[in-house]
Amino acid sequence: MISDKNLARIAGLCYLIVIATGMFSEVFVRQALRVSHDAIITAQNIKTNEMLFRWGFVADLINFVIGLPAILIIYHIFKHVNKLMLQLALAFVIIQTAIIAVNLLNQISPLLILSNETYLNTFQPNQLAALSLLSLNIQIQGYAIGLVFFGFYCLIIGYVIYKSNIIPKILGILYAFSGLCYLINSFTMFLSKGFGNPLFLYLAIPIFIGELSLCLWLLIKGIDTSKMIKN
Repeated sequence: MISDKNLARIAGLCYLIVIATGMFSEVFVRQALRVSHDAIITAQNIKTNEMLFRWGFVADLINFVIGLPAILIIYHIFKHVNKLMLQLALAFVIIQTAIIAVNLLNQISPLLILSNETYLNTFQPNQLAALSLLSLNIQIQGYAIGLVFFGFYCLIIGYVIYKSNIIPKILGILYAFSGLCYLINSFTMFLSKGFGNPLFLYLAIPIFIGELSLCLWLLIKGIDTSKMIKN
């Protein structure tokens, strides 16, 4: 039987893969290929870098599949601290995963729209490019909706970590702050004209620090359940 300490390290490894695949698909694919307000250039970028675009889609799928074991292990480890809060967190992250997974259809749609299928000949190239960019814009909003639920997940998990006493409380604070930043990021986008988000770069740093800190602690140090404080 695998000990909780080794389970924690497995969760840390899975979480590291989630962070790496998420950064790859967001930074090196979506942000690199999508040119805001320029559908033609975006379409050209996708066509020129079609395999990179496909790898970004696959990376997101891997992200969700690998993320599930990490989530369940975290639930298993901390459920004795506050089971009700952990169940609530689990519900939030399941909803988040479902939303973003379905939203991947918008991410892959440009490959279908920009294909050379004969039934698309009724559209002009600029119209196809516009539809392609629209799909990517919808994907961004769908992703932001999913991150609202993930933000609440991080807040709850951060609180439970803080109360557990089995890993440093600062990690719980940082993780909860990541959740708060996710919420601010999404709602700033929803409430801004044109869905702009001037705070993204300022929020991305604490989000990255909070998630990576917990990930590395679990991966390197594991946990010591003998110090656990139960409610």
